[in-house]
Amino acid sequence: MAKNKEFEYESIQGTQSIGKYLNALMEGFDKGKISFSSDNDSIELYPNNLLRFAVKAKKKGLKNKISIKVTWK
Repeated sequence: MAKNKEFEYESIQGTQSIGKYLNALMEGFDKGKISFSSDNDSIELYPNNLLRFAVKAKKKGLKNKISIKVTWK
């Protein structure tokens, strides 16, 4: 049985930096391996053929939010 592991990251960045991050995720999906790492933590994920994809967008006054969720077994 696989060991449970979690990686979490949050920061404030410009739109170009976020775009580069999303492009790196796309490359990881294409290659079948997505790696996340920080100073003292890392995780590798291996997406397979069928994935569940959900996107949610909200606008509340001046506040905007996009949530993207991808899951698989």
